[in-house]
Amino acid sequence: METSVAEFFHDFRQETLAGAEASSSFQLAAFMEAVATELVETGFVEGFEFCHYRALRGMRIDGYWFNDEGALDLFVADFDSRSELSTLTRTDVDAAFKRLASFFEASAAKGLSTDLEVTSPEHGLSRQIADRKGSIRQLNLILVSERAISDRIQSLPDGEIQGIPTRYNIWDISRLHRQRSSRSHKEPLDLDFTEMFGAGIPCLPAHLGSGTYQSYLMVMPAEVISGLYAKFGARLLEQNVRTFLQARGKVNKGIRTTILTEPGMFFAYNNGITATAQSVEVADKGSGLEITRILDLQIVNGGQTTASLFHTRRKDKADLANIFVQMKLSVIDSDQSESIVPRISEYANTQNRVNAADFFSNHPFHVRMEEFSRRLWAPAQQGAQRETKWFYERARGQYADAQSKLTAGEQKRFKAENPKPQMFTKTDLAKFENTWDEHPRWVNLGAQKNFAKYAHRIGKEWDKSPDTFNEFYFRRAVARGIIFRAVEKLVSSQPWYNGGYRANIVAYTIAVLSEIAKRHKRSLDFQRIWNDQGICRTLEQVLCIIAKAVNDDITKPAQGISNISEWCKKDACWTRIQAQIARIEPELPDEFWDGLVSADEAATEAKSAKKTQKIDNGIDAQRRVLEIAASHWVSIQHALSAKRLLSPKEVGILKIAAQMPSKIPTEKQCAVLLDTLEKARGEGIPVP
Repeated sequence: METSVAEFFHDFRQETLAGAEASSSFQLAAFMEAVATELVETGFVEGFEFCHYRALRGMRIDGYWFNDEGALDLFVADFDSRSELSTLTRTDVDAAFKRLASFFEASAAKGLSTDLEVTSPEHGLSRQIADRKGSIRQLNLILVSERAISDRIQSLPDGEIQGIPTRYNIWDISRLHRQRSSRSHKEPLDLDFTEMFGAGIPCLPAHLGSGTYQSYLMVMPAEVISGLYAKFGARLLEQNVRTFLQARGKVNKGIRTTILTEPGMFFAYNNGITATAQSVEVADKGSGLEITRILDLQIVNGGQTTASLFHTRRKDKADLANIFVQMKLSVIDSDQSESIVPRISEYANTQNRVNAADFFSNHPFHVRMEEFSRRLWAPAQQGAQRETKWFYERARGQYADAQSKLTAGEQKRFKAENPKPQMFTKTDLAKFENTWDEHPRWVNLGAQKNFAKYAHRIGKEWDKSPDTFNEFYFRRAVARGIIFRAVEKLVSSQPWYNGGYRANIVAYTIAVLSEIAKRHKRSLDFQRIWNDQGICRTLEQVLCIIAKAVNDDITKPAQGISNISEWCKKDACWTRIQAQIARIEPELPDEFWDGLVSADEAATEAKSAKKTQKIDNGIDAQRRVLEIAASHWVSIQHALSAKRLLSPKEVGILKIAAQMPSKIPTEKQCAVLLDTLEKARGEGIPVP
């Protein structure tokens, strides 16, 4: 049941502003954070820092982000907490972009930072723009509006500010609605090669006919690939590849060396690119076929090749005219993309393998967390009459999809059982966990980079001991999320808070709390927080004390650093804050220490939960094996034996499975059978 733009406007307004304070500045921050989360999740931008500044002389800014490709995203809001949907006119658009451009120009060329409060976010940004002007290759001005754009505004041509190429983007309420309503939950790239590069790309069909999906082999000019990456950046990279690159850096030294010293051998040395698309347009040019248009091009292997071509051309002034890259393009229907694209990405990556540790949405960790979130009821909050659930969104858009086919009454019941404030995503989970595990610098790198760090860490832990991730882990993660969101509200309400650096303060406040408990071999009582679905007054008091100390510390960055947000991304910042802990501890009330539990007690609870999960895993493995008919196990055995891919142990266990139900495999044998099932799936063998 699709909503109209007007309905979406009212829903979005309630979602984003319900938790905001009465002050209009807090409502603006809530609106910007909500929209920025949408844009980060879909890869339109890499990150977001809230920074609100407006001046009588016609300047305004509401957020920014410097990305790793030398681009600067500047945000301006059209927001007045309107109660009804209205139209965004061309006059409004031009005025908003003019204010944003004025801030950039005044910062880059007129020394604006000298007129601003030294500890304010706008001073740090203005100074950073002035310092980094020479390295900014692309300026992206982004207008975020709670109104619907006028139909008269069809396009905004690129421009130039202070000699820097500039693009203008509008994210109005109707565009946000389209993004949320689309099946893919992201705005696909529509690439017209004829319009962009003057010609299509020669291709060779590699599919067998109409009965299979379409696939093509292409030889892509490196200049085209570099040009696409310059224009669209990480939006070209499939989500998991984007995460992978963020975890390991952008430029491959071997690729760079080949570009600079042996460009003619690049095609021979390089493994090429594997990509997917929703659809393509092909034209017969007489001499052969050309792909003239690709909808939603996503690179699932070859992200480092793509990024390295771009960076080597930009930084080393490399000539790419004689470099070509092979591309395998598969056209995947959007209905199948969630299940097929991650497999293509996983199987295609070999040189720098994107494996389980790089955390696809269908990784078993996420599937298990999702299962817990759908099954476990959280205790009713004080004064409430019903229990609720914490909805874990392992794949983007699941919360909305779960309601799309429900009646109005069913939607009301769903939202009562799964309140929107209790929905959390993979990037939320990464923030909750990394702050507590004392990686605050990672959290300050931005949602996607922090998730990449978390993914790599948890992927390794999963491979070592998957039973660690159990109901206890889920309840503890939710309790940590409750604390995280409580700190956000507490910081916003403090008299010393001036509206800046909240995300930085929150991350370091929680990290300090975790460090204090650890130094005394204690732990917070997360089970109590889960039971209460909130934090007590004593913990609120403690968090306010720590937050004030953190704010005082981070607003005095080290010598030579002008931007406080950048200072918070450095290890030295965390090291200096840790040195303040001995001074903070005496200020904490006695009731706080009395409420902590011993580390041994917490470890015993975790150990018990791990044993329970191991039993549950065995039961679940048997259930899954028994759901598959014996004849299927016989077919799998024959197919894998023909490929000589079975060990004697696997053959023996498959023979037992072939005799079900007269013989039932043990729990350990069922675990082997499920691994064999995945092996068969990886070989393209049909499996149930």
